[in-house]
Amino acid sequence: MIKTSTLPRASRSPVFAFALTLLTGCALIQDDPGQVPLVNPQQAELAQVIHLANSGWPTARWWEGYQDPQLNMLVNRALQNSPTMQAARLRISQSQSTVELAQSAMGVQATAVAAQNRLRVTNKQFTWPYSFSLPVDKNGPWYTLNTVGVGATLNIDLWGADRARVAAAIGEKNARQAETAGIELDLASSVAQLYFAMQATFQKIALLNQLEAIARLSVQAHEHRTARGVEDSVDVANAQAELLAAQQQVITAQGTLTQYRETLRALIGADAHSMPEIHPVPLPALQETLPDSLSFELLARRPDLQALRGYVSASMNQVDAAKAAFYPHFDIKAFWGYNALSVGDLFKSSFQQINLLPGLYLPLFDGGRLNANLKSTRTASNILIKQYNQAVLDAVRDVAISSSQLNDLNQQAALQQQKVAAAMMTTRSASAHHQRGLVSYYAAQEARRPAIAQQLLLLDIEAQRLSTDITLIKALGGDYRGPAVASAGKEVAQ
Repeated sequence: MIKTSTLPRASRSPVFAFALTLLTGCALIQDDPGQVPLVNPQQAELAQVIHLANSGWPTARWWEGYQDPQLNMLVNRALQNSPTMQAARLRISQSQSTVELAQSAMGVQATAVAAQNRLRVTNKQFTWPYSFSLPVDKNGPWYTLNTVGVGATLNIDLWGADRARVAAAIGEKNARQAETAGIELDLASSVAQLYFAMQATFQKIALLNQLEAIARLSVQAHEHRTARGVEDSVDVANAQAELLAAQQQVITAQGTLTQYRETLRALIGADAHSMPEIHPVPLPALQETLPDSLSFELLARRPDLQALRGYVSASMNQVDAAKAAFYPHFDIKAFWGYNALSVGDLFKSSFQQINLLPGLYLPLFDGGRLNANLKSTRTASNILIKQYNQAVLDAVRDVAISSSQLNDLNQQAALQQQKVAAAMMTTRSASAHHQRGLVSYYAAQEARRPAIAQQLLLLDIEAQRLSTDITLIKALGGDYRGPAVASAGKEVAQ
């Protein structure tokens, strides 16, 4: 015997008429602040003094443009082993699970049912189809009803609430991916800046050692003159003070080098025994001027802007889901199974049950919960939009400052190179006079002091140029010009 629960044809029209009547009495949207304007990065304009390239975005592996195998190894190791990067990848996996969870709510939900109900019969007419097998006693006996079957539920997403939740989850996943790219950019830029700071310190120590050697020679020369009675002991003391100052500078530079190495070790996720040896190499030479053609569209690839854009998109979908909660919710429940008084009779002399039940749920009175939820969701979305708009302005500021600083440093480097060239001419002249016997070896070595001092200044400027260049790359979300060529350290080390 089959029992089917369906609506009679005669009752369909009244039911739907009643449903339409209830629709007019659903909870009304009363407090929606509205969406604030969203700034489009492509529509923003840079100042006239900023020139950014529009053609051909370089590869994401921008650090390879410096053509330094040691740097490539350190960055690759940091991106692979850094705990920060590993945590970011786990967050992406977590957001993917959230997407799958939201998608699962849109399909059919099926469950297996096995139940026992202990019932007392008081009126036989309410126990059909078991009426004929029950005692006639009006008080009725106790009996057990056994049920097995399969139930299913399907939500009808007429207003797009489930779709909006899925879209919000996908937006958050995209934002997490962009955040991971941002962490990668931050990590790579930090490693590159520390690495080049180490290389600059290597060269600085080499130049300071030269000054120390000249200062030691000066002490010996003054001691020799004092012993001959040509000079006073004060000159020896002054020379010793210069030597001690040079030695102090070397010690300070070595301490700075140690700090750079330990900071770099933490960034790449290495312990005290697995830190690779960093060998001194010349600094890469940068282009003297910035490219003439750059466009603001480069900012669109910044990971932080992409992440905020993803969160904004997710928040807008959450607002749509909050709005959909004001409207009726439809679902269809189905059940197929067997009922019997005895477990052994479930598949022998049982009654088959088939139910198909459409459901309509109307939010009539909720004490303001839906409106409060909508207002909160909309406000959170507007906050994200404001944060995104501010991030766009901050990105323009970062590019403006970095490009201006880099232009200034390029000019300073050009002037300082001329100073170094002039000082080197003096040094070479003194060396030539010494070779011809016109001046002493001590005088020729003392003539090197101004040149070394100018080289130290140039080294400092070149290190700042590299650091600012990396900062500009970070501000633009990636490289903006061709790879660096040659080396800037060859002339400095001479």
